[in-house]
Amino acid sequence: MIKAFIFDLDGTLMDSEVLWVEALKLVLQDKDLHISHEDAMAIVYGKSWSSVYSDVSKRFPGVYPDIDEMEILMRKKFLKLAKTRDVLIHSSIDLLKNLSQDYPVCIVSGGTKKDVTDSITLMGIDPYLKFYLTNEDCSAGKPSPACYLAAAERLRLAPRHCLVFEDSTAGIQAAKKAGMYCVALKRKDAPDQDTSDADETLDDLAYFRLDHWTS
Repeated sequence: MIKAFIFDLDGTLMDSEVLWVEALKLVLQDKDLHISHEDAMAIVYGKSWSSVYSDVSKRFPGVYPDIDEMEILMRKKFLKLAKTRDVLIHSSIDLLKNLSQDYPVCIVSGGTKKDVTDSITLMGIDPYLKFYLTNEDCSAGKPSPACYLAAAERLRLAPRHCLVFEDSTAGIQAAKKAGMYCVALKRKDAPDQDTSDADETLDDLAYFRLDHWTS
């Protein structure tokens, strides 16, 4: 029986990963470097910030020798892009709030603490969360299960009692390797991800049936 729910952030609660993909392309363009949208998506989607930086450094050695500099520049691009659209996935946020009335709910993200806290503030969900974990809490990013295992430990629950909401292939793999159940969000307008390892796939979390997992 499920006793706690864990949400990924980017792509699950906020449609922000598309903006991070564009931000990556822009910071590379500033260095007269160009990358396809597909390659940028492969670097960013479902990955931790350290993984993104590592991939960029391998493809373009020395382009941004300082990880903090690249993060600051990408965040500036992201915030400028975010002003042009509503990046909240409202049905996912509604589900998080509803579940929190009866179950512990937390967020596990590969983003930085600043990005995650800013996102939580934007969504107005801080009162509904038991805690959140960022890349500063787990050095190994998804698809490593480390972040989800850390969440289970903090919840004081066996992984089999936890259900994860994810949208990316890497995130789904992380949840399943951790021994958790996983419901994948596969929105029709989102970049395609392999969700075949998930226990259930929905195109909108408004369709999530709690009784299917708790009865």
